[in-house]
Amino acid sequence: MQMAPSKTNWLSLVGFLLLCFAVAAFGGLFQPGDWYQGLNKAPWTPPNIAFPIVWSCLYVMIAITGWQLYRNNNTVLFSLWCAQLALNALWSWIFFGEQWTVIGLVDLILLDILVINLAIKSWRAGLKSTAYLLVPYVTWLLIATSLNTYIVLAN
Repeated sequence: MQMAPSKTNWLSLVGFLLLCFAVAAFGGLFQPGDWYQGLNKAPWTPPNIAFPIVWSCLYVMIAITGWQLYRNNNTVLFSLWCAQLALNALWSWIFFGEQWTVIGLVDLILLDILVINLAIKSWRAGLKSTAYLLVPYVTWLLIATSLNTYIVLAN
């Protein structure tokens, strides 16, 4: 059962939001550029404008899930959350910065596994709101994995 958040807990939410947007800012250092534009991309690739909009929403949800796990003192789930955030942060550097499409795909597959496990384990631990918040993230990651897979196979 979750306790009502105190003022200190609400301030910790701000910390989680700042952390997640720091990850987003790090990813933003590695822009697609001409290299990416020249790749054969999947026909279902969303328009470029979709990515910052979707990721901004997802980072808010990721921050809230981390905050919820932190408040519930579940070290296993919180460790999974930290690991997924690290893999999330690395992808843009790997894929856009270094142009390592295969390693980027491996990163995404590991990220898929971590976040799906996090959602399932959160559900089983009774943290249903955390699990629900992870569903859009899992969905977007699976789309990203399909896009990255297409790039690996078609280029």
